[in-house]
Amino acid sequence: MSDILLEIRNLRKDFVQRGGLFGRQEHIVRAVDDVSLTVPRGKTLGLVGESGSGKTTIGKCILRLMEPTAGEILYDGKDLRALDARQLRASRADMQMIYQSPSASLNGRMTVGQIVGEPLWIHEGISNNGARDREQDLMHVVGLKEEHYFRYPHEFSGGQQQRIGIARALAVRPGLLILDEPTSALDVSVQAQILNLLQQLQDQFGLTYLFISHDLSVVRYMCDEVALLYLGKIVERAPVRTTFEDSRHPYTQALISAIPEPEPDSQNEQIVLRGDPTSGRPARGCPFAPRCHAEILDRCETDEPPLVTVDLAHQVACHLHPEVR
Repeated sequence: MSDILLEIRNLRKDFVQRGGLFGRQEHIVRAVDDVSLTVPRGKTLGLVGESGSGKTTIGKCILRLMEPTAGEILYDGKDLRALDARQLRASRADMQMIYQSPSASLNGRMTVGQIVGEPLWIHEGISNNGARDREQDLMHVVGLKEEHYFRYPHEFSGGQQQRIGIARALAVRPGLLILDEPTSALDVSVQAQILNLLQQLQDQFGLTYLFISHDLSVVRYMCDEVALLYLGKIVERAPVRTTFEDSRHPYTQALISAIPEPEPDSQNEQIVLRGDPTSGRPARGCPFAPRCHAEILDRCETDEPPLVTVDLAHQVACHLHPEVR
């Protein structure tokens, strides 16, 4: 059995935007551009970037909720893009997603018991009545009570709704959970409870996490490794400790500098980036060059830096490092 559970090779996802008279003009937007990642079994990889960087698109492409334009997605050595609809449905039982907004991801017309038991009916053919003991066990595992079984989602707080979503995801005993901003819609105190629960579940069931977030404080607490995305490209990847103590890419450094400091007299100065990524990437050169706060080289405006290894398990795409030149 390989140590790598999930491997993404050269993943690309393009979207077509139409404009002009009667929508006759087409413009290709590359949301994910040549992304390669590996996620070891039982570990957590953090996928970090601003809104629009392609994080959620990657998560949906892995599950083929969106069809990738190009690239390979290997789960436990199996090429997911080669599966037909029946095979893909069976494979999805081992890959589940936890969504950003718990209230939007739950069917308001179904009780908690029906919501948690729905995957059992879809993937294992077990009716809701036949799975009641298993459903209640899952509810107990995530901190819900037996009396919640017949209640509806609107009767719960945001944190409890997210627990329902987690119980639903665990129903079919997955190996991989894709966590798409699972705590961003929750209060800070509730965030900590959900994060602690996710860590407990990972230890208890040997789960592997792809943790999608824009909050580096949460990523630092949850992840073993971090990949930074900018306009659909990975600009830096490193173990979590290296990311926060020895980041090499100007984009990573700017994001880390924006983390609130517990000491108000801290001497760390926040790096303020110019503009925003929504204006799109330049026609050539480094995609981050128009916003970069560091030294701009001639190569930054003409050549796109490759993602290269600068240290053990540390990759960066920046011309400021000799290894890239």
